[in-house]
Amino acid sequence: MPRRSSTPLPRVSRVLTELGHNIRLARTRRKLSAELVAERAGMSRPTLRAIERGNSTVTLGAVANVLNSLGLVDELAQVGRVDELGRQLEEAQLDRTKRVRGTKAPGRS
Repeated sequence: MPRRSSTPLPRVSRVLTELGHNIRLARTRRKLSAELVAERAGMSRPTLRAIERGNSTVTLGAVANVLNSLGLVDELAQVGRVDELGRQLEEAQLDRTKRVRGTKAPGRS
């Protein structure tokens, strides 16, 4: 079965571009060449360049390998950790469950 490539939504494209920019910034702040980081991450320079440009076709594993080579891979585990909306939805569901169980039908003792 052929792989299907989907075009990312505009917001996703912006986030990937920002991520790529941040990765490149981290690399240059550490004064590491693209060649060295690509080698440490086990990839070609064009793949690293694609990551730094925010290309949506690179794998998450490739991004993780680059982050690891920069000492930033633990940051990846933070994604979704602070999920305020998810927490609020979970609390709302718990509140509804408590109210439904605690409510008696009219006319019953």
